[in-house]
Amino acid sequence: MAIAAKRVGIALLTLLLVTSVTFVIIRSMPGDPIQQLANELTHNQAISYDEAYERVKSYYNYDPDLPMGQAFIEYLGSLLRGDLGKSMLYQVSVNEILAKALPWTLLILATSLLLSFGLGAFLGMVVAWRRRTALDPVMTFYAAFTGATPDYITALVLLIVFAINLGWFPVRGAYESGLVIGFNWPFVKSVLHHAMLPIIAFTFENTAAWTLSMKGSAVSVLGEDYIAAARARGLKEGRIMTRYLGRNAILPMVTGLAISLGSMLGGSTLIEYYFSYPGVGYFFSEAIRRRDFGMMQGLFLFQAAAVILANLVADLVYARLDPRIKMES
Repeated sequence: MAIAAKRVGIALLTLLLVTSVTFVIIRSMPGDPIQQLANELTHNQAISYDEAYERVKSYYNYDPDLPMGQAFIEYLGSLLRGDLGKSMLYQVSVNEILAKALPWTLLILATSLLLSFGLGAFLGMVVAWRRRTALDPVMTFYAAFTGATPDYITALVLLIVFAINLGWFPVRGAYESGLVIGFNWPFVKSVLHHAMLPIIAFTFENTAAWTLSMKGSAVSVLGEDYIAAARARGLKEGRIMTRYLGRNAILPMVTGLAISLGSMLGGSTLIEYYFSYPGVGYFFSEAIRRRDFGMMQGLFLFQAAAVILANLVADLVYARLDPRIKMES
C-alpha cells in the first residue's frame, strides 16, 4: 500500500507540474485573444473598444493584466471544482466540448488501437517464431515505412484516393446530416461509413510498431526454459507459440498499451482535422489555429491527465498481471 500511495503521489506531483508548465507557456504566448474578441465585438455591436474589452474580460473571466501568480491560483481553484475553462471561440465550457467530442474520438481511436494492437501482437509473435522466413524482412520494411511516414500523410492519401477520387467514402463529418440521431440502422451505418477511413489510417500506421515491440519481447522469451520444456514434451508448435510464447511475450506491452489508451483521449489533431471529424483532436487544432487559449489549455491538460492516469494504472496492475514482477520502491 505504501508503494501504491507513493506512485499516486508521484502522479499527482507530475500532474501539478504539467499544469504549471502548460499555464506558463500559454500565458506567455504572444498576442492577446481578448483584444481580438474585443475588436470583433466593437465591429458587430458598434460600441467603444474599451467597453468591449471589459465585457470580454468579464465574460471569459480572463484578465491578461492579472499577475501570473494570482491567475495561476485562481486557475487551480477552477480545476479543483472540475472546471477546465471556457472556449473563447465556441463560447461554451471546455467540459461541454469534451462531452460532445470524446465519444467520436473514442470510436475511431479505441477501434483502431485494439485492431492495431491485436494484429501487431499476432504478427510479432509469428515473426519471432519464424524468424528465417520472408515475413521478417517484409514486416521490417513495413515498420520502417510507417515509421518514416507521418500518420496524417497516410490519412491525406486515403482521403484523396478513396473519398475524393473514387467517392467510396465521405469527405468530412461523422455522419450524414438529416438523419435521426440514435441507435437506428441508418444512423449507425452512416457513423461507421464516416469512421472507416480514419480507423484505417490509424490502424495502418500503428500496427507495425506493435509488431516490432511484440517481436522483440517474443525473441527474448524464446530462450526461456519453459519453451524448451514444451518442445521436449512434444507439444504442437501452434500451442507453444500461442500458449507459451505469446501469452508471456505480450505482458511487457501492457504499459505501452495503457499509455496509448491514455494518449488516444487527446485524439489525433491532424487526422481528425483533415477528415473534419468532430473529435478532441479536431477541436484542439481549432484552438491552436484560432488562438483559443482557454480551449487549448483545457484540452491539453485533459490529455496530460489521461496519460498520467493510464501510466499509473499500468504501474499498479502490472505486478498482478505478471507474478514474476514485483513493484519496487
